[in-house]
Amino acid sequence: MSELQTPQAGDDQAPDIDVVALLMRQHGDIRNLFDEVEQSRGEERRDAFRRLVRLLAVHETAEEEVVHPFVRRAVEGGEQVVKDRLAEERSAKETLAALDDMDTDDPKFMPRLMQLRTEVQEHARAEERYEFPHIRRSIDVTNLAAMAKAVKAAEAIAPTRPHPGVESVTANVTLGPVAALMDRTKDAVRKTMGKS
Repeated sequence: MSELQTPQAGDDQAPDIDVVALLMRQHGDIRNLFDEVEQSRGEERRDAFRRLVRLLAVHETAEEEVVHPFVRRAVEGGEQVVKDRLAEERSAKETLAALDDMDTDDPKFMPRLMQLRTEVQEHARAEERYEFPHIRRSIDVTNLAAMAKAVKAAEAIAPTRPHPGVESVTANVTLGPVAALMDRTKDAVRKTMGKS
């Protein structure tokens, strides 16, 4: 099933030598999945949307567990930068959670999807402007690669659905494994029942 083909860190087989390049590739994958959801209909749209939900959920969890803690420690004014990103993430997760409960054929789905796309694109631009350049300037290539591997590890165990209110490392460590298990169980049931 295509849900297993959702792009995640490292899926493109590019070497894990730079966490920023890895996350930027995922931002491109997210834009492409939004396009796919918008341009498809019926079952294809449902499938593309499930893959988008999954990618957004694991991507944000990895950033919350790896990128934001580094920015807090290493970037001047990092605490405020992260606070702003977490507020954006929470808003996007709330919109995504509402969409996840809707049928993709619902007339209200596409306007909400466009709202989500705007929120996600603004958030990605803010990360690319306020976090990523500082990361590249703050650490050497060995640590850029180590962070990339950490992102992949975080994504491998991250929840596959949005969980508004779980935007911190503490919440991810406390609730993440339970949410991930529940999400993966729901994913397996949907797959078995033939629902993407």
